[in-house]
Amino acid sequence: MSMTTSINASPRKIIHIDMDAFYASVEQRDFPELRGKPLVVGGDPSGRGVVAAASYEVRKFGVHSAMSCYEARKRCQKSFLLGHVLRFIAQLVAIFARLCTA
Repeated sequence: MSMTTSINASPRKIIHIDMDAFYASVEQRDFPELRGKPLVVGGDPSGRGVVAAASYEVRKFGVHSAMSCYEARKRCQKSFLLGHVLRFIAQLVAIFARLCTA
């Protein structure tokens, strides 16, 4: 069997989604008072929490995903820190399931 045949026989979908600001954007959508404000979604800055998402407004201060929340807070003391990441998991699983079966 040639490489071409095996690839065509088993079509795959490769999806790349940039979700660095996803959780922050959803929070800003759901809570309009957060729109336009520097927003970090992640763990506890006094512990070992990390940034799951950084809004575009807070990125101007050098804050980005995977950074420690402690460092994010130092770079932008006026940022709003939310730890609501888990509320999105079921929604994300459903979205990806639909994408993969479409």
